[in-house]
Amino acid sequence: MSHEFKTGAKDLKAWESLAQKELGQPSLQGIFRETPEGIKLKPLYTADDLKYLNVQDSLPGFAPFTRGPRATMYSHKPWTIRQYAGFSTAEESNRFYRANLKAGQKGLSVAFDLATHRGYDSDHPRVVGDVGKAGVAIDSVEDMKILFDQIPLGEMSVSMTMNGAVIPILAAFVVAAEEQGISQAQLTGTIQNDILKEYMVRNTYIYPPAPSMRIVGDIIEYTARHMPKFNSISISGYHIQEAGANSAIELAFTLADGIEYVKAALAKGLKVDEFAPRLSFFFAIGMNFYMEIAKLRAARQLWHKLMQEFEPKDPRSSMLRTHCQTSGYTLTEQDPYNNIIRTTIEAMAAVFGGTQSLHTNSFDEAVGLPTPFSARLARNTQLIIQDETDICHVVDPFGGSYLMESLTQDLIAKAEAIMSEIEQAGGMVAAIQKGLPKLKIEEAAARKQARIDSGHDVIVGVNKYRAENDAAFDVLDIDNSAVRQSQIQRLNEIKGKRNAQEVQKSLSTLEQGAKNQDNLLALAIECMRARATVGEVSDVLRKIFGEHKAPIQSIQHVYASEFSNTSDFEKIQNEVAKFAELEGRQPRILIAKLGQDGHDRGAKVIATGFADLGFDVDIGPLFQTPEEAVKQAIENDVHAIGISSQAAGHKTLVPQVIELLAKEGANDIAVIVGGIIPHQDYEFLYSKGAAAIFGPGTPVTTAASETLRAIANLRQANANS
Repeated sequence: MSHEFKTGAKDLKAWESLAQKELGQPSLQGIFRETPEGIKLKPLYTADDLKYLNVQDSLPGFAPFTRGPRATMYSHKPWTIRQYAGFSTAEESNRFYRANLKAGQKGLSVAFDLATHRGYDSDHPRVVGDVGKAGVAIDSVEDMKILFDQIPLGEMSVSMTMNGAVIPILAAFVVAAEEQGISQAQLTGTIQNDILKEYMVRNTYIYPPAPSMRIVGDIIEYTARHMPKFNSISISGYHIQEAGANSAIELAFTLADGIEYVKAALAKGLKVDEFAPRLSFFFAIGMNFYMEIAKLRAARQLWHKLMQEFEPKDPRSSMLRTHCQTSGYTLTEQDPYNNIIRTTIEAMAAVFGGTQSLHTNSFDEAVGLPTPFSARLARNTQLIIQDETDICHVVDPFGGSYLMESLTQDLIAKAEAIMSEIEQAGGMVAAIQKGLPKLKIEEAAARKQARIDSGHDVIVGVNKYRAENDAAFDVLDIDNSAVRQSQIQRLNEIKGKRNAQEVQKSLSTLEQGAKNQDNLLALAIECMRARATVGEVSDVLRKIFGEHKAPIQSIQHVYASEFSNTSDFEKIQNEVAKFAELEGRQPRILIAKLGQDGHDRGAKVIATGFADLGFDVDIGPLFQTPEEAVKQAIENDVHAIGISSQAAGHKTLVPQVIELLAKEGANDIAVIVGGIIPHQDYEFLYSKGAAAIFGPGTPVTTAASETLRAIANLRQANANS
């Protein structure tokens, strides 16, 4: 779509002339900016832009809901402050929740640890480094009851971010509520239940796509009939953007996922108006202020259009409602208090876009879970916007803006083009099985990282205006070993007290139901009532459905193509060439993800960046144990293992890798660690033998150069010993 100025209007021609004079040049093209979505932003928008796009005026609360799903929006009731939290044990999380509710939070949003996400009990050998990290450990109904102790589930809206082990977790929630005296019909809240995005980005899947889609349908069916106030699915674009997607990709993939879920529910025999009003969405809000506002407006308009295919009679069936969360990716370890400013800007974009609820990230989440101090600041950011400004008094203040209406339509056009590609691939499930969405996201992530590393995109405090000394701040530290031991003790107590025959009977019924197409949530509720565990229920379904194994794939030449500072890039390439000349082969590195941490944006960016710089790069499969990673490293004869850690398991898993290398006589393999690692952990990791550590914001070129140096230093040290 062309965005040339229309010079026919006298006033616009006069503006052009004045602008050229101010710029001191005959062309205005220098002040056009192309966004990551490929949309050209003009420096000036006029009424002609709206005529050109044929923008139709609409009102809040009316189709196509561009200006908001409710007529009065925040002027009647502000958005819900729904802070996402969960860590360590159910007891610790419960104390945190109750303190936040007392301080003004209006809804709960639960983060589970990765062991729970992947359907493992805390005593499983594959989750030694994951229990209680990056979320709360839940193994049974007893944990769920403690999590919501003294929190009335009949009054409190609860959102749970759960996809892989969604069946036992939602079942445990239902049983915990029942044992509080709360019926299923009274429960309000949301279960994420969005498995398709897991195959693209977050990777906390368990089963292959087909049975996973059956699970989605079973939950929509059950909740539509027994839990009418509960949102059966939260279709998430958040993790898609966090993994590197731009707004157009996030919007397109999220809505395409949503259409797949609608079809899955219809296949269960439900009518569209029986379930569609309870569908909700979840979007990320980053630092592209105007684009994020436009994205929420575009999402509502586009969803209304897409839903007309299913001929809904209830207007709510085509009304997109959304939760938003400020970006975690934009948080920086360097000059961390800048993150408070970033989060405020992102929160305002979400509000101007018309979100229904909001989570604001804490400034310290670049390196760890929030402390009570940082969490209070994040929550108060929303309270200040609600209570100390006029923002809530006007519905859709950007409505009618030449820029915003134009940008909204441009974004719809970009998203529709991407969705057309998905349709041509056979729909979202087919596209995911071919790996197409994942590659598109990873390509966007690599381009973004190259633009930052080369200084093309400015990040204040990171690649421009660096502080001489980074501010010190406390980072929440979870004793993983203590949490795991506590969970194992409770598991043993539950198994000692429960009726083993009832448990086995319920699990056998679940197994048969999985074969017979019975509703899995209904059967799992009976299992959890009998005190089966999350792992036991998940293992039954693993037995019937199998496990999903993601293909290992990588992209090449994307990072290099976007790196604008060619002299820096060539300098590292020369270092790699010199290493290869001395060694007789290219430096070889294994990029490893250990434990149940499926967040692989950093690992994939490093893999493509290092490959473009001349490294031979092996990528290990997700969810490796230290033993598996060491075996692969030795067999592939690598110079280094690069461990990417995003979920705080590094203090447990990295030392295990180093010990195993020593045991196998492979001391010449350097262990490099990168990701979300607080500075307070550096000394510990170095003392255990880590050769180099790269925190958030480290340029790929810097990491590559220091990796070469670490390999050389280790070789020299071994030669001297």
